[in-house]
Amino acid sequence: MPEHLTAPLVVEFPFTRSLGPVQSAFLTGLRERTVLGVRTTDGQVLVPPVEYDPRTAEEIRDLVEVAATGTVTTWAWNPAPRRGQPLRTPFAWALVRLDGADTALLHALDAPGPDTVRTGMRVRIRWAPERTGAITDIACFEPHDDGATGPAARTATAHASSPGAFADPVTTVTTPARLDYTYTPGRAQSRYLTALTGRRTVGERCPACRKVYVPPRGACPTCGVATDEEVEVGPRGTVTTYCVVNIKAKGQNIEVPYVYAHIALDGADLALHGRIAGIPYDRVRMGLRVEPVWTEGARYPDHYRPADEPDADYDTYKELL
Repeated sequence: MPEHLTAPLVVEFPFTRSLGPVQSAFLTGLRERTVLGVRTTDGQVLVPPVEYDPRTAEEIRDLVEVAATGTVTTWAWNPAPRRGQPLRTPFAWALVRLDGADTALLHALDAPGPDTVRTGMRVRIRWAPERTGAITDIACFEPHDDGATGPAARTATAHASSPGAFADPVTTVTTPARLDYTYTPGRAQSRYLTALTGRRTVGERCPACRKVYVPPRGACPTCGVATDEEVEVGPRGTVTTYCVVNIKAKGQNIEVPYVYAHIALDGADLALHGRIAGIPYDRVRMGLRVEPVWTEGARYPDHYRPADEPDADYDTYKELL
């Protein structure tokens, strides 16, 4: 058996969406150090604002300015902040009902320790020095002893409508999504990855249908039975289908356009992915015979290039499209 393999894996992408009139006004207001809520059909003021009444589903656009001070309704201490969180030192996650609002806003509360935080404590917004029109324009909340308590604090700001009109409004928002975890491959993939260190590609044969799957999965996806017979395939293969990439990927030093293809390695019954190089992108074709190109220290081929062979006949790979 190969060594027990583990590797850190990060899945990350920025999600960008357009904003409606309510969310646009809310985020633009934060940039201008103004907090806006929205009034529902029954008179409640919601912060953060939404575009549809949560009870009636009716569209709502009556914007209301609320205060930058508020009351903690509940909280939880965070002793070990993670990457990307609002503060680098320990802090409390708190639900804060801003004065003039009827709902609470979740954000970080900068406090010396958990013994200094309590439900009902008064806080105020600490604005970020540089603001761009995002929830992070509120750097955090901080303790603020202004003597206001009870219902009087909640209604300290009049529920006056606000036009929500600002110069250069924010119309889109980009939210970075990121997932960090440690990946541990199973027996089959561990054998596959270990073989790649020796510039070999291995699959596993199904004992029922006799098909060879690369990369191996430990079980046949068709028959559902375990696979343990190791089979070396390739190194050459056939392009079964492909696409031309015209958009440069972030973090990749590959000039566009280039070709990414499904490649059926000799002896395999499942095509894998690979980049095609060493040939103009507009000359890549189905049936093209290719071979791997390795770089020093790499655990997998850098790309595939044309092999000095005639193109494969369509009937030899038509089942692998």
